[in-house]
Amino acid sequence: MRAFLSVSDKSGLVDFAKGLRELGVELISTGGTAKALRDAGLDVTGVSDVTGFPECLDGRVKTLHPRIHAGILARRDRPEHMAQIAELEIEPIDLVVVNLYPFKQTIAKPDVTLEEAIENIDIGGPSMLRAAAKNWQGVASIVDVDDYAVVLEELRKKGEVSRETKFRLCAKVFSHTAAYDALIAAYLAPQAGLPEYGDALTLTFEKAQDMRYGENPHQSAAFYRRVGAQPGCLTDAEQLNGKQLSYNNINDTNGALDLLREFQDEIAVVAVKHGNPCGVGVADTVFEAYKKAYEADPVSVFGGIVVTNAPIDAQTAQEMVQIFLEVIVAPAYSDEAVAILHTKQNLRVLRLPSVNHDLVTRQEIKSVAGGLLVQDMDLVLLDGTPICATKRQPTEDEMKNALLAWKVVKHAKSNGIAIAKDGQSLGIGPGQVNRIWAVESAIARSGDKVQRAALASDAYFPFDDCVKAAAKAGIRCVIQPGGSLHDEDSVKACDEAGIAMLYTGIRHFKH
Repeated sequence: MRAFLSVSDKSGLVDFAKGLRELGVELISTGGTAKALRDAGLDVTGVSDVTGFPECLDGRVKTLHPRIHAGILARRDRPEHMAQIAELEIEPIDLVVVNLYPFKQTIAKPDVTLEEAIENIDIGGPSMLRAAAKNWQGVASIVDVDDYAVVLEELRKKGEVSRETKFRLCAKVFSHTAAYDALIAAYLAPQAGLPEYGDALTLTFEKAQDMRYGENPHQSAAFYRRVGAQPGCLTDAEQLNGKQLSYNNINDTNGALDLLREFQDEIAVVAVKHGNPCGVGVADTVFEAYKKAYEADPVSVFGGIVVTNAPIDAQTAQEMVQIFLEVIVAPAYSDEAVAILHTKQNLRVLRLPSVNHDLVTRQEIKSVAGGLLVQDMDLVLLDGTPICATKRQPTEDEMKNALLAWKVVKHAKSNGIAIAKDGQSLGIGPGQVNRIWAVESAIARSGDKVQRAALASDAYFPFDDCVKAAAKAGIRCVIQPGGSLHDEDSVKACDEAGIAMLYTGIRHFKH
């Protein structure tokens, strides 16, 4: 039996190779892999000794040779194949162990050049792996170091790798090489000026963790990290305490972080429940901001997600542990805060140093039956300065209230309405099938604080009923995209009630 080994990740290599040699397997290798094996005292046959041809072109051509590929591709169950390679004096290769040039690690370097990236595109490795996987009934192909032990155990017990294992290894190879090629394509496409949404979509993700279950216990799920994703996303968070994150935890926390990114120059706390914001607070301290977010809806925040862009101190942590929360995310924690939060055994505490306000290439992907919907993330808050459409201009405080409500409603499910005042969200009416219901829900949740607050709508008002409801509740400023055929009806209703209305020129549907 002969095995070819050429790996960039050399973890476990020497022990595996020693195990093969103890079983009488001949080792063929090249480059750094051969050196590592020889340094460990193992006999290794060089590739050039097999091919009779020297490596050339700075090592670009080593294994692309009939004496390698014919030895891999010859069908063991076809006598004519075996007779032909015998006539050509080519010996079979029964085990191919290859993991590819570190392209992912190379392009992750901040100063990587295109030339360096190109040089780390593996050619011979994928060719050998694909050849071995294609001929899986006769050749075992290993691309994952975790499979070393399985293969060795079967060789020791049975003298061969089982058919079932070889087929599983074959499937892993094609999955691995497909992801490798997709990563290369995704890296090169924007540099080549190819359209962002071309005829084919190639994405590469790697598993971050298995989930206990999905949205519900009868649904299976996993969490994948996009290779090459920008920093500052939830996948970069360090968990300091609590149980493993669930599917719903990750989904809701991601939405909370999206809203938190709207606050760049002020301390903010965002609370989210079931994918919708339920409380937002802005203040001079994280404690005050948390109190505002909590008091915005103390019922809904129970069992929710809380994220902030400010370090959490002991005072704030002590306040947080007074209720049941699922997840807390902050850029940092004081030692005292960590100790306090650790008293809640099941509370997931995450540290995310930066939420990255400069996301520019993030895409949203939603599955539909038989396909995917892909779009750019909604990263634009306003289309220029809001335009006042009414006779009365908003005061400075009303403008602040309106902009806070606008940030919140952008991240509420449509039809969405958000009311805010004095650095605090009040009532939020998300996900209604008509806009007047969303307005009525938000007003009802605001209580007495609704007086002189601002109301934001994620899309335009098709009728003046929403304005009339806002006026009756005491709302003093409304912000909405504008653009309805009946805009004038809403402006007229605002003028009659002394309400200032702002047009943003941009819609924020969130379905």
